[in-house]
Parts: sequence; structure tokens; C-alpha cells
Amino acid sequence: MPPSAERALLVGVYLTTRSGSSFSAPGNPARNTEESLEELKILAESAGAEVTGALIQARPALDPATLIGSGKVAEIEAQVAADKIQTVIFDHELTPTQLRNLERRIDAKILDRTQLILDIFARRARTSEGQLQVELAQLNYLLPRLAGRGTQMSRLGGGIGTRGPGETQLETDRRRIGQRIAKLRSELERVRATRGVQRSQRQAVPLSTVSLVGYTNAGKSTLFNRLTGAGVLADAKMFATLDPIVRQIRLPSQRRVLISDTVGFIRNLPTTLVDAFRATLEEVTAAALLLHVVDVTSPEAAEQTAHVMKVLAEIGAETTPQLLILNKSDLLPEAERVQDLATLTHRLLGETARQNATEAALVSAQTGAGIPELLAKIDKTLVQDPVNRRCFRLPLAEGRALHLLHERAAVVSQRYAENYCEVVADVPLSIAAKLSEFAVEE
Repeated sequence: MPPSAERALLVGVYLTTRSGSSFSAPGNPARNTEESLEELKILAESAGAEVTGALIQARPALDPATLIGSGKVAEIEAQVAADKIQTVIFDHELTPTQLRNLERRIDAKILDRTQLILDIFARRARTSEGQLQVELAQLNYLLPRLAGRGTQMSRLGGGIGTRGPGETQLETDRRRIGQRIAKLRSELERVRATRGVQRSQRQAVPLSTVSLVGYTNAGKSTLFNRLTGAGVLADAKMFATLDPIVRQIRLPSQRRVLISDTVGFIRNLPTTLVDAFRATLEEVTAAALLLHVVDVTSPEAAEQTAHVMKVLAEIGAETTPQLLILNKSDLLPEAERVQDLATLTHRLLGETARQNATEAALVSAQTGAGIPELLAKIDKTLVQDPVNRRCFRLPLAEGRALHLLHERAAVVSQRYAENYCEVVADVPLSIAAKLSEFAVEE
């Protein structure tokens, strides 16, 4: 940990009753909160913090003034002073009132889960599109929280003529943020329109699109690199990949498909992020097949899979066919690697993952184990541009047609006669249509 790392304290809360709160969770609430705090710790460390401890508060209901109650706030005050803590991070999204009250009581920077994720996103965004989306999410989060914080938005504009008659600084800030939000949304609409044109151009050539989805840190980018050789950053830190990357791969049938890598999902993914990253997530909604990557070594694999399914439902992709990718098989005991795949899937994930998954594949993106079988299953599962075995009789002068078959189909046999070449191949429908004048019945 670098010497300049902020010392941070994590705070979680769970309800002892299930009445009337969106934070009530099925199963063991205390265990759910512990798991969520473990994830929050990884997020904080990804943002460069040094986590010094964590507190969990059990309450019958969330305190509208401070979330955790005045007694626990006093305990945090004392711990902040004793341990020289600079930042207190809450595992729940704080309301503007809660944030203001906590800042008045605690002599440290107060963040919630949403702010922390936004900070990580801001660090990781590399393309102009990613930066636009992050800024939009940040401003949407900030707008209702301006009151009482003395927030100065000089970076959005300033100087003579920026304030109306009798307009307060707060009103000026709100107006500027509103104007900036409108501009960002307009720019992102242009991004969406451009993506739509690019997507239409891709669809004009019948290439199916396959999207990698999954919980953050499940190994999506490593798998993407294994399949495409793209060299995308594959980092153990959360949200290493923010911007969608599309590459072309060739399946065993020789047909080509487009595969995209997207941002990883996470529990309690802020709504502002889902909305802001809608342009990116459209790559998922437009896909013909989702490769749902799961870290089979994670003790929370079932819960993580359920969270991914929830986000897919939020963006309208819950009915898209899925191929379940059980990744990191190299870390499993030998007895589990040779276990029946259906049994292993059910034991690890229960019924949740099978909602839309037509097949499952056990792979190691790190070592390459199971990748040929995965490609064969993608080939089998994709329904667009289906592959059928056809026979073609090509005049010897039709070298271009023969090259097309070798390039875009899986040639089974090839036989030369006096003035023609007879080729039997497993051919995508689009290629068979182009060569229909040479087709013969076997």
C-alpha cells in the first residue's frame, strides 16, 4: 500500500426485520452484510485506500437521519479520532440528509458505496465515451446532494454574468449542473446513434454478436484475450474494463462472429450507473448470445450469478440466450473437474443460472483448458446464419468461389474432375446463398 493511501473505515448495516426496506435481503442478513463489506473492502483498495477496519450495525429499521443511529455515529467518531481515519465508507447509498448529518458529526470524509464506485469508474475510464458516462453518473448523484455542502462548481463555468438577479450560489450550481447534464445526455445520444449505425452495418453482413457478461473479476477480459488475442487489460482489480471492445473470432465451422467484452456487474450496482452506461450496455442487449462468465472458485458464485441476472433484467436482456461459462477450472480440485457438468453447475449455482442458459462449459481462461469445447458450443448454440452441409460443383475458373468456401466454411472434402471441382462443406446460410448457382444435391 503506498504511503499516501487514505486510511478508511467501512460501515455496514443490516435489518433484523424485513418490513418496509429495500435493503432487506433473503437468507442470512448478517452473512449477506459481511460478504458485501468484503466486496466493499476490495472496491476501496482498488480505489487506493488502506482499510483499517469495519463496523456492522444491526437495526430493526434504517435511521432516516444518520442511517445507523446516533450511538453508532458516536462510536465511529471515537474510532476516527483514535485511528486517524481519513475516510468513512458506508456500504449503502446515503440520502442527502444522512450525508449532511454524518459530515457534521464525523471529522472525516464521508463516502457511500455509489460514490466509491463512481470514483473507480472515473479512474478507469479511458475513452471519451466512458468519461462522458462517468461524468453523467457523477452529476446525477451530486445534484440532489448540493444543499448544505458549500459545493463550488467553478469548473463548470464562472465569472461575470453567470448569476441571475438574487440567485444564490446553490441555485447557480444547480443550474450549471442541469445544463451540463443536458449536454452530456445529448452527446451520449450521439454516441448511441453512432453505435446504432455501426451495429446496422455489422448486421448487414450476417455476423452474429456474442457478448461476455458476468460479475466483475470473474475473468471476462482474460477469456476475451484467450478467444481473440486482443491484449485487453486483465487486472485483478474490480472494473478493470469499462469501455466495450468488439473483436472478430472464427468458430470451428469457419463462420465468423463478433465478440464484445463489457463492464463487469456487481451487487447493488447504482441505478445512476446502469442509466449512464446504457450506451455501453446496448452491446449486451443487441447480442444474439451471452457468454455468462462465472468464477467457480468464488464461495459467493450463486449470489453473484443472481446479481448478474438481476442487472440483465434491468437492461432488458433477460430473455437473450445464454451459455454459462464456468471459469477458473484450473483452480478446482481434480475430483470436481471430472465431475458431471450438470451436477457441478447445480451444486455451485443452484437453479438461478439455468434460467436462460442452454448449455454450460467448464474452462480456464488462464490456461486455455476447455476453450475448443467452448467454441464448439458457441457454434452449436448460435441460431443466426445457421450452418448446414452442402455440396457445390465449381467450374475451375471460379477460384474466387473456392477461396470463399475455404475462408468462410468448413470444407469436408474436395474432389477435382476434368473441368470442375466438387466441394462438400459445412456452410453458413449467408455463404450458401452467395454460391447457390453452384449447389448440387449430394
